[in-house]
Amino acid sequence: MTLKTSDLSDACDAALPCALPLRGWGRRRAFAGSIRTIRCHEDIGLIREVVGQQGHGQVLVIDGGGSLNRALFGDVMAALAARNGWSGLVINGAIRDGVEIDEMDVGVKALGTVPKRGERTGAGEVDVPVTFGGVTFHPGRRLVADEDGVIVLPEGITEADIEVADALAATAAYAATGQKQ
Repeated sequence: MTLKTSDLSDACDAALPCALPLRGWGRRRAFAGSIRTIRCHEDIGLIREVVGQQGHGQVLVIDGGGSLNRALFGDVMAALAARNGWSGLVINGAIRDGVEIDEMDVGVKALGTVPKRGERTGAGEVDVPVTFGGVTFHPGRRLVADEDGVIVLPEGITEADIEVADALAATAAYAATGQKQ
């Protein structure tokens, strides 16, 4: 059974939800992994370098400052990320080539699409804490994403460590009492 972000959030008050209206692309609509980060503004240089590395099931979180002026990610990098074993990407910014990315074995969450590609200067920072959507994404912490959104788990905790049975039972009990009325 795949654990849902809503169930994990109900069972773990310390799970932090990203409060941005992220949309999903790629065949992996749900993904999880340890966080790596990039902070850049309208520049794809560092992103190309990092997705070219082995992902080992990690999630790359990119803080593009919420800019929708230039795409930080597209089909070429998505194919590279899929080949290199990245679990998914969460992008505080825009992507392009959404139709092509939807056909790939990768999960991508981003604010939207724009056709214009980012610059390639390599400006930015890698593996530093980044903050957006009310959450600070720390490298090494665990991220879980699905169609309901993105959550970051407390340090040292994975989704397997969270007991969701009580939260599911409480939800079922609530639903059952609501049906009797």
